[in-house]
Amino acid sequence: MNFRFKSAGRSFFSLYFLIISTFILFSWLLDNVWNSYLEQDVESYTGYKTMLLAVGDYVQKHPKSEWQHIVEQTAIRYELPLKLISSSSFDATEHEEQHVLKEGHTHVYYDNDMVNLHYSIPNTESVISLGPAKMPTRPRLKAIYRVCILAFLGFIIFIWLWPMSRDLEQLKKATSEFGQGNFKASAPMAKSTMMAPMMLSFNMMAERIKRLIDAHKELTSAVSHELRTPLARSKFALQMLSTVKDEEKRQKYQQQINNDVCELEELINEMLIYAAFDSDRPELSFTSENIHDLVKKQITNHEQLATKIEFIDNAANLFAICDTHFIDRALNNFISNGIKYGAGKVRVTVSQFQSDNVNKTRMCSICVEDNGQGVSNEFKKVIFDAFSRGDQSRNRETGGFGLGLAIVARIMEWHHGTASITDSDMGGAAFTLTWPIE
Repeated sequence: MNFRFKSAGRSFFSLYFLIISTFILFSWLLDNVWNSYLEQDVESYTGYKTMLLAVGDYVQKHPKSEWQHIVEQTAIRYELPLKLISSSSFDATEHEEQHVLKEGHTHVYYDNDMVNLHYSIPNTESVISLGPAKMPTRPRLKAIYRVCILAFLGFIIFIWLWPMSRDLEQLKKATSEFGQGNFKASAPMAKSTMMAPMMLSFNMMAERIKRLIDAHKELTSAVSHELRTPLARSKFALQMLSTVKDEEKRQKYQQQINNDVCELEELINEMLIYAAFDSDRPELSFTSENIHDLVKKQITNHEQLATKIEFIDNAANLFAICDTHFIDRALNNFISNGIKYGAGKVRVTVSQFQSDNVNKTRMCSICVEDNGQGVSNEFKKVIFDAFSRGDQSRNRETGGFGLGLAIVARIMEWHHGTASITDSDMGGAAFTLTWPIE
């Protein structure tokens, strides 16, 4: 836990300090631009140059003998270091170490935060001098505002980044565990709304991969078991053929080998179909179909195989969106199983209802029931898994390889529906196909 916090903290604070450093650098650049602008345009902020021009124009309207008095009174009134000197007594050497800006009759000398201004009255040898005076800087209150704003932004960024950083660390850990073979690893619920879709996508991907790997393991185990039995029988029959002399027994062993080869061929065909369904979704053709006609067609095809197939239509003239080919296949599987495992009676019921979700989706339901021995509760949990059979010995005489119902479940996934099993009031099992009408 401590290591996880250190790891998450290291990633978070690296990103956090990077962003804060960017803010500080940006602020420093703004200060430099501000100072540069002040140096190049002092009068726009101080009014010093404007005052010198105004005083110069004013004294020129009075006798020269009054200039000194006017300048002294102006200095007293505005509390400025203002004085009148002659150009001959002006010593520019004292400003040699300072920067200078010259515009018309005005010289501006500045050094660090001090400034001196000298205005030469036109056509005279008199100079109005102002300084040294403090160069204005950004108002302290505004500087405090800026610091507060930066601190607030820093806090907001901290609150925004910390949950995201923790989620990224959790996702990294889950990805690492998953990559090392722990297929049960999953990302926890995201603390950040920005990371939630990524965490959800990872968990969906992990669940899909886990299911494929589990299915692959189950498929490999089941296929090895299914192949072993007919191969063993064929091997035994071949050995007996080389020793048996009786023609009748020879034909019996030959027929056994032929039956085993047919069984292997059937197994391979079903495996290829299931593998195609499991690895990729075929191109479906969804159309609006009359469910009554679809079910009636299947019942007609099976009538000669069953003692009785009862049809109950609780949703007359019901149309639902589906792929006719695959729904036919799923319904055919259910009816065939009902005939095979029932005791002579099969009932097919069509109905519609509203789902319990928020949208109250209209659902179509086709239920196939029989009067057989039913299905145990334990087997109901895995009956739609590949290679699942009620007979754990996998005796071929029980019928099928356990792939038919797995294919039905996959078909209903494509229709955003479900295939389910319950007990029937007829005594046997009730298999139901359910999917949205629209």
